[in-house]
Amino acid sequence: MALHKKENRTKVYISIGVLKSVLSPHSRHIWLLVITLFLCGCETVGYYAQAAAGQWRILSARQPIEKVVQEPDTDEKLRRQLMLVQEIRAYAAQQLDLPVGEAYSSYVQLEDQYPIWNVLAAPEFSLTPKRWCYPVAGCASYRGYFRKSAAIAKANSLRAQGYDIYLGPVPAYSTLGWFDDPVLSSFVNWPPERLAGLLFHELAHRRVYISGDTQFNESFATAVSEIALPGWLASQGLTGSATQARAETMAVRQLMNMARKQLKPIYNSSESDSLKLEQKNLVLARLRQCYRKISEDWPNPTRYQAYIEKANNATLALVAEYESLVPAFKQLYLESDSWEAFYNATQWVGEMDKNDREQKLHQLSEEYSLSNSVINAQSTFEAKTCMTVNSP
Repeated sequence: MALHKKENRTKVYISIGVLKSVLSPHSRHIWLLVITLFLCGCETVGYYAQAAAGQWRILSARQPIEKVVQEPDTDEKLRRQLMLVQEIRAYAAQQLDLPVGEAYSSYVQLEDQYPIWNVLAAPEFSLTPKRWCYPVAGCASYRGYFRKSAAIAKANSLRAQGYDIYLGPVPAYSTLGWFDDPVLSSFVNWPPERLAGLLFHELAHRRVYISGDTQFNESFATAVSEIALPGWLASQGLTGSATQARAETMAVRQLMNMARKQLKPIYNSSESDSLKLEQKNLVLARLRQCYRKISEDWPNPTRYQAYIEKANNATLALVAEYESLVPAFKQLYLESDSWEAFYNATQWVGEMDKNDREQKLHQLSEEYSLSNSVINAQSTFEAKTCMTVNSP
């Protein structure tokens, strides 16, 4: 919900879990709505109602991929992409030991371009995101809406309260195994490396999920995707374009991390709010300028441009939620002798007391940094250098 996109790759988790084994497919969705409403106060009834209704619309529109592939009037490109999805699912199950089950075995043509719009918020002088708490799924740093108009209304309300806001489309999301998530028209036509990376990420959530810790869950899923992708690409004979895309992602990650490092001491200082705001704007202006500079020679220099242009505390917080612990999980993978051992080790760390968990993850991150050099990409070096020059 990996900065997998730079369209916002965040996702919303459906908040109420229903005991699937005792409910029929149709009654399950009715009870999902009923139970949700009873658990909520008046203030949040509308939110959960739209979540249940939106999820029902998607689930009720599912068509088995095998059926869509076999239909004579299916668009040829869609047919190829859905067949590719089947190959990716098989790889995830056989090579990555992910609990694929019936996930992504169906297809939905959405009414809109995206299924969900997410709202993220952070205070004007803080990189700590606002959090919302939900039954079962715990707390998360985003609020998802199945209707764009509702997301805009929420964003405007939070903006009026003084928050920095990020409002972005969500091409894919996970129900954490409560339902068999379908392939959506919002991402089915992505290039092979992005499609595989997305599915590996989403399927990872079905294997390990720690309630209330967005940073842990998203960094874990991002790590699974990044570790698994090179092997899958090699099996498909796809490496060149993926290497360039990875270097660009690393460069953008470096830019965002440098901006966060420069903003933290500004926000923690005792200076006046007006001076803090001036220094904040300087850092964000430098971030945008540096992106334009390092992306000049990229095959697609506008790939991340929209995301960078509206960078603020909310988007910088989002980067931290999805990527800050990735090195820790990569180190944990290196210390494991199989994918299953890695998942078990991740679950073990996740079940630690919060303070012990944070200490363990910090230790793993340090070990990874010491033993593994970052991708030696010129654009990554330029990103760090550009943000360092004349920093406040």
